[in-house]
Amino acid sequence: MSAPLLQVEDARKSYGSVKALDGVTLALGPGELVALLGPNGAGKTTLFQLLTGLFVPDGGRIAIDGLDIRRHLVGALARLGVVFQQSTLDLDLSVEANLRFHARLHGLDRRRAAARIGEELTRVGLAGDAGHLCRTLSGGNRRKVELARALVHEPRVLLMDEPTVGLDPASRRSLLDHVLTLCRSRQLGVLWATHLVDEAEAATRVLVLHRGRLVAEGAPADLVRKTRQATLASAFLELTGTGPARSE
Repeated sequence: MSAPLLQVEDARKSYGSVKALDGVTLALGPGELVALLGPNGAGKTTLFQLLTGLFVPDGGRIAIDGLDIRRHLVGALARLGVVFQQSTLDLDLSVEANLRFHARLHGLDRRRAAARIGEELTRVGLAGDAGHLCRTLSGGNRRKVELARALVHEPRVLLMDEPTVGLDPASRRSLLDHVLTLCRSRQLGVLWATHLVDEAEAATRVLVLHRGRLVAEGAPADLVRKTRQATLASAFLELTGTGPARSE
């Protein structure tokens, strides 16, 4: 079995008396798209903040491609690509300029950066938009730019934090299909946080996060079978006791 690209052991984070994460343990292997499924407030964003080094866990261990982020933060983050829930593009810069700035942050020289930017924009079908200002792009194409940017430095692990928020169904499906292809072709490990059950149905495995704890883990079909439900949506409701699960 391949060594995990992402490993989280007993991660804990509290804000005052509120336990945002309460002993979360998970692993992500090469070629896997693992869906982190949970209702709003489950702790998904807090987990991503810990994984990206924005906050330090109160306890536990996080390693990216074998590097403990407490001891090797720069090296660990160099192996990580992130698409955040809220857009972080500079809308007044061109597509290419946004990606070039990211490439410089990761130490790519001018020639290598130009090659990598061209490759990633071609893969997402936006090579012809390199010179366009980001504010002129549709929401779906902005997300594709953010994905291309996250991959410019060739990370081993990709984090997708509610990446389809605000997108129409066709754009959502296109983004998910592209990331699934990346998993297969590059053996990326992808952790995809969502509260949309239909996105989780496409995952290799599903982690159900509720009130800061992982309450279930398994392939979508396994979770359906274990809960004796008819669909993943109903299994999710059974596991979390939440309101109607959203499917789109």
